[in-house]
Amino acid sequence: MRFELTTDQRDFAASLESLLAAADTVAAARAWADGDHDAGLKLWQRLAEQGVTMLATEATPVEVCIAFEALGRHAVPGPWVESAAYLPVALGREVEGIGTVAAPRALDADIADEVYVAVDSALHTATAGAAYVSVDRSRHLFDVTPGGTVEHGDLAAAYDLAVLATAAQLLGAGERVLADAVTYVKQRKQFGREIGSYQAIKHHLADVRIALDFARPLVFGAALDPTPRSVSAAKVACADAAYLASRTGLQVHGAIGYTQEFDLSVWITRIRALVTAWGTPAEHRARILSTLVGA
Repeated sequence: MRFELTTDQRDFAASLESLLAAADTVAAARAWADGDHDAGLKLWQRLAEQGVTMLATEATPVEVCIAFEALGRHAVPGPWVESAAYLPVALGREVEGIGTVAAPRALDADIADEVYVAVDSALHTATAGAAYVSVDRSRHLFDVTPGGTVEHGDLAAAYDLAVLATAAQLLGAGERVLADAVTYVKQRKQFGREIGSYQAIKHHLADVRIALDFARPLVFGAALDPTPRSVSAAKVACADAAYLASRTGLQVHGAIGYTQEFDLSVWITRIRALVTAWGTPAEHRARILSTLVGA
């Protein structure tokens, strides 16, 4: 089957890319990590004006994946999966302001207008508690205390959309790391030659390209038919591909790639966090297996 985005979807992707490319998203992510949310909140407002926060209820999963791939490519900070993917489906409405949900800890609960937690197949309001450190410094995690139950929709469908959105973010982040790595190896010289001219470097980057190209159809295939098996397969493939991209990016950049000051670190740590967000690869592989065994 041949899948192509519609003209409207391509235009939407281009408008998001234009907005995010013009914004200093890396600076916003670094400031967010340090507790300064101003730039990130302004960016949130601009993306909300583009309709990103209402995609889960007003558009299709394809548009959700388009948006979240762009968010991942530009390392946009904030609880986007929770606020713009999970909660609109779980609540049956667009979140007013910024929302988050514990999964199992609540991302950015300190700045959220609405905080929830799912307990025993029911959705509860929640109060933020102790803070935890993430490998990605821009992801502030919190324990929560459940409150009263709230009316909710299909929590399983909400979870699947959150998984799919996370997969799309990983795909975007992996694409960004690969693009930056390719640019770097064309500029960095060793022994009088660009290191990208060496066959071993080419092969490593080609492996990343192949992994990302295999992951992409799984994302949009799941967007067209979002079943537990398809979204878990997309998450596993994107997690593996993005993690390969991050390891290869570090390798080809050399020592500078390990420094926090170098922008590559923003995507490396984001990928590492997203790999286990909304279900680890092992959990999603087990989920896929259960659907196959039960088929």
